[in-house]
Amino acid sequence: MVPDSPSAPSASSVPSVPSPVPSVLDLAPVVPVVVVEDLADAVPMARALVAGGLPAIEVTLRTPVALDAIRAIAADVPDAVVGAGTVISARNVADSVAAGARFLVSPGWTESLLVAMEGSGVPFLPGVSTTSEVVALLERGVSEMKFFPAEAAGGTAYLKSLGGPLPQARFCPTGGITPGTAPTYLALKNVGCVGGSWMLPSDAVAAKDWARVESLAREASTLR
Repeated sequence: MVPDSPSAPSASSVPSVPSPVPSVLDLAPVVPVVVVEDLADAVPMARALVAGGLPAIEVTLRTPVALDAIRAIAADVPDAVVGAGTVISARNVADSVAAGARFLVSPGWTESLLVAMEGSGVPFLPGVSTTSEVVALLERGVSEMKFFPAEAAGGTAYLKSLGGPLPQARFCPTGGITPGTAPTYLALKNVGCVGGSWMLPSDAVAAKDWARVESLAREASTLR
């Protein structure tokens, strides 16, 4: 007697899998760069940013609760596209993806880190600040990068100069960018988005003033 085939699981019993992220650079004009000190802030902070029109959220691996924050946002804020920032090792890559990160951002790159990010299965933005680093990544087929530290490394003038000989490279500049300077970056053809934290002022976060965070995020979402 042939045993009955197991019945197919119902749609409601199958866990949803987030859709792939085609390009971090095209999700929103600004990617909030988030440092989570208190894990309890992670979900309400992410909800405020998403409500304000900034779905791509880079949680930096700078605090002990960062991975738990990524895990919480991935589980409880379905409209967020949460990623990990300050990724500087293969272990960071593995831990971040396991926690639910849907993209990775590094301040710089090495051969071993690049290999790990390439094998992660999620989009990534390796950090660059020189022309040689950009060319080296283009040789590897990587055309989307983080430009860091943006203001200290030459700002808009430097990026505009790169656009002539290296038009295939696209950037997310991060580091020292403000609401006043962001539009100048976003006007460049080789800039897809910018990273910043001005929509998360320390006093608003300390006061749990998520309405203010949402308002600042909404202003940032209209900068393009």
